[in-house]
Amino acid sequence: MALAAVAVVLAACAPGSENKPAQQPAGEVKTDVAAMGDVTLTIWDQETRPAQEAQIKELNTRFQAKYPNIKLNRVARSFDDLRSTIKLGLTANDAPDVAQVNNGKQDLGAFVKAGLLRPVDAYATAYKWTERFPESVRKLASYPDSGDVLGQGKLYGVPQTGELVGIWYNKAKLTELGLQPPKTWEEFDAALAKAKSAGQVALQIGNLEKSSGPYLLALAMHRFSNPADEAKMATGTADANWLTEPNRQAARQVADWVDKGYLTTGFAGLKGDDATAKFASGEGVFHVNGTWSLATLKDAMKDNVGFVLPPGGTVTGGTGLPWAISSKSRNPDAAAAYIDFITTQDAMKVVASSGNLPVLDAAQQPGSGPERDVLDKWQEASTSQKMVPYLDYATPNAYEVVGGAVEQLMAKQLDVEAFLGKLQADLESSRGGR
Repeated sequence: MALAAVAVVLAACAPGSENKPAQQPAGEVKTDVAAMGDVTLTIWDQETRPAQEAQIKELNTRFQAKYPNIKLNRVARSFDDLRSTIKLGLTANDAPDVAQVNNGKQDLGAFVKAGLLRPVDAYATAYKWTERFPESVRKLASYPDSGDVLGQGKLYGVPQTGELVGIWYNKAKLTELGLQPPKTWEEFDAALAKAKSAGQVALQIGNLEKSSGPYLLALAMHRFSNPADEAKMATGTADANWLTEPNRQAARQVADWVDKGYLTTGFAGLKGDDATAKFASGEGVFHVNGTWSLATLKDAMKDNVGFVLPPGGTVTGGTGLPWAISSKSRNPDAAAAYIDFITTQDAMKVVASSGNLPVLDAAQQPGSGPERDVLDKWQEASTSQKMVPYLDYATPNAYEVVGGAVEQLMAKQLDVEAFLGKLQADLESSRGGR
């Protein structure tokens, strides 16, 4: 769920012109930006956290300095605001040219099916994205025309950033408790219990937006399941099944963490970013959250914060939101040139220096302390077979269904069987079943 994101739209309409899609033969693209004339690109992005804002503003400034004939009209929105408005935006006559779009079937897949986005395979060839971005990254922005199978078909965008949902820890608090960063699940159990008994918030979490609960569920699934089966659940494959013993154990684990009082008091009414701020201020021994929190935590905690993968190495992750081109864009060539510019090797350096996790070249970026932790863990996870997608990718309704069901599980409104049954029903409904 990623891992959090903002959409950048390139509204490539000259003032006073009619907003009609450019008629461009398949496979014919232009990469000479200076020869494109005066163009205005409207960009919708979710790069609204301070570190995200810093890197995209810097790259936009550099782009316009290099290509003064291209004017960028940036529309920045929070991840939730972007998700709630992007469909309307893409169907409007003045649709954005470029937008960040959530990878899941309910967003990217649905927009592909509706013909609202332009395939970028020809641009991938022209700009050598197929060489620069590994298949594992391109698959997370690929769909067939039906929009129903993530990882197959045509390419519809490329991302700037990578994301991992791991375990942040307060180094000083672990030292006070006589603990080390957990390497096994048994060590994690013992650390949570010791933190609770010492009067500490063991797991800092805020689930008001219903996004952090699924992170905890995924964390528990990493303990009892395996990457291959988890990936099936996350992408809703034909043989995916929630009604298994590993998934029951994972659901029981989440309920157990709640029952033992390990989570922040009032977590159901606390925003995720506010929980991160509380952890940054010293409230909490552990914080299960994404690498997008790096800049916030490093600024507040310096080298007193660390980041590890869950015990065993299986981790939820993937890419930040892909940058896609609207099918209504009059200037898709300019839009593609913009996307290429913000994803080059030089751009990756800007992403990293701003405190974000670049999707490419992470191992080559400088960094120390928590920044080094994140860069190295991304390199480890992204080159392994243990990184699994977000659970909300599975079905057209998974974002809402999974988040709502986990909230009910944590509130004791659903028992384990009813919880898994609700998720299974959503899977079957997406397949045309009962």
